[in-house]
Amino acid sequence: MPSESIHAVTGAYGYSGKYIAQRLLGEGRNVITLTNSVSRTNNFGDRIKAFPFDFDEPDKLAEHLHGVSVLYNTYWVRFNHRLFKHADAVRNTLMLFEAAKRAGVKRIVHVSITNPAEGCGLEYFEGKATLEKALIESGISHAILRPAVLFGKEDVLINNIAWVLRRLPVFGVFGNGRYRIQPIHVDDLAALAVEQGKVRENAIINAIGPETFTFRELVAKIGEIIGKPRPVISVPPRFGYVVGRLLGTLVGDVVITREEIEGLMADLLYVNAPPAGTTVLTDWVKAHAETLGRSYTSELARRTDRTSAYRSN
Repeated sequence: MPSESIHAVTGAYGYSGKYIAQRLLGEGRNVITLTNSVSRTNNFGDRIKAFPFDFDEPDKLAEHLHGVSVLYNTYWVRFNHRLFKHADAVRNTLMLFEAAKRAGVKRIVHVSITNPAEGCGLEYFEGKATLEKALIESGISHAILRPAVLFGKEDVLINNIAWVLRRLPVFGVFGNGRYRIQPIHVDDLAALAVEQGKVRENAIINAIGPETFTFRELVAKIGEIIGKPRPVISVPPRFGYVVGRLLGTLVGDVVITREEIEGLMADLLYVNAPPAGTTVLTDWVKAHAETLGRSYTSELARRTDRTSAYRSN
């Protein structure tokens, strides 16, 4: 693929999009970003030109993608909120795919989720399934990456587990805690995305890391590594949700949703597949044990503050 071709990354000033953009720039690619945060502090300077999503103006959205060879799509929302909803994210992404097709984008590398399924009753996973189907039916060359959970310096889940372990005498898991999770490092996902941007064959890849844990094992391991081993106790899911709501009120965030609890307990963050990443979570936690969980990372703050850079843990 010629170096002068344009590569577009959604959310290059955010989390996973930033790592994809960094790798593309490292290969000498011409990179632009589509973002809701064109004024967010970032380290790219003038190396990346930023355009607003302009979902309300489809012609302008297509114009932003004119000349783009590969689109890397990380756009999504984690939960429903008065300011954003899953339904909006699905509608906007469908519009993005259509704009890409009109603009002549040759390939889309799309970040999805493990085990997406229409009709499963969980809006997150249903929405991801709807988007996968639409991308496949669009006729655009595509790669669909299905990570379970990402970890890295700007991580939310792993950091906030450590944050709770540092502050509470026990850690509650929903039910028996035996549901599984397969975290992948954010830069491993970025490397996979960039490699998939270089080929034309359609692909669906379970983007999981090399370690599989039960959720109970994951919490215990993090506590052990950061020097804060705590009793891991089983709590009824409804009670755990209420505690999460109370904690969310204290930190001004949405800590956990009912759908996330259901998805975890349904084992939807596990697939029987070979790992696509190489970074070992436990090794990474050891390397960051002194800083991990010292401060809480707020997903909601990232969504409402459109100027500050994402904080590293």
